[in-house]
Amino acid sequence: MGVTTPWQQTVNELKSVGCAGIEARVPLTPEEQQTLARRLQESALEYIAIVFSGGGVIPAQADTPQQHLERLKGRFADAKALNPRFVNLLAGNDRWPLAQQVDFLGQAHELAAAYELTCSFETHRATSLYSPWLTLEIIQQLPQLRFTADISHWIVVSERSLDDPCDDFSAFIDRVHHIQARAGYDQGPQVPHPAAPEYRAALQFQQRFWQQIWRSQRRRGYQHTTLTPEFGPDGYLHHLPFTNVPVADLWSLNAWMAKHEQQHFAEFYR
Repeated sequence: MGVTTPWQQTVNELKSVGCAGIEARVPLTPEEQQTLARRLQESALEYIAIVFSGGGVIPAQADTPQQHLERLKGRFADAKALNPRFVNLLAGNDRWPLAQQVDFLGQAHELAAAYELTCSFETHRATSLYSPWLTLEIIQQLPQLRFTADISHWIVVSERSLDDPCDDFSAFIDRVHHIQARAGYDQGPQVPHPAAPEYRAALQFQQRFWQQIWRSQRRRGYQHTTLTPEFGPDGYLHHLPFTNVPVADLWSLNAWMAKHEQQHFAEFYR
């Protein structure tokens, strides 16, 4: 999110580390959508479409669930025209009460199905799925939902790695469709560098979580799995004070994660 690298450079970088596709927001205008469709075809990259029910990463606070659903009708139609592998949806608003969350998410799921789209609901702060505990409650009432696991957000919300003996995320893990691989830690959603030894424990916890997802997907009959390295610039990338100089090159973080998770996956499936 917030990446401004020229398209061809992005394609070259992705292919250089073995990526088969790109996860990106559905453009807002017809002209931008046509441009993206053409570029995807020319580059032979698969596409995961990012959609926001609230208009952006931080939802418009005054918008009602009905306004979110109305927005999704247009966004799903735009996404459908781009022939995505699936839609990754950042849905709802963390301020809504549980009953409202459940009603909205159920309708959003049905709406995606009406457009013949596979919809994966992302765990993300500021959305309906900002909390692991709330998400587990939602699953009890909406077991049909499928999820994008970005647990870096949950680590921040809970201010710890979610590996206490009391923690049981099996109901969630058994519904994960897609993984976003950004390493978070107890005080932030993105470590300065995933290779840094001081953040090894945080990375290893998340890798163990991803392995549980892979095991579950194998049991569920998945023939393919998807994982997006998702280190981002907009408030996530660490900067030095006063100079505002980034502490690491953003692409190097994603390239490192792409290579290491491909290796991790290969070792897991030996």
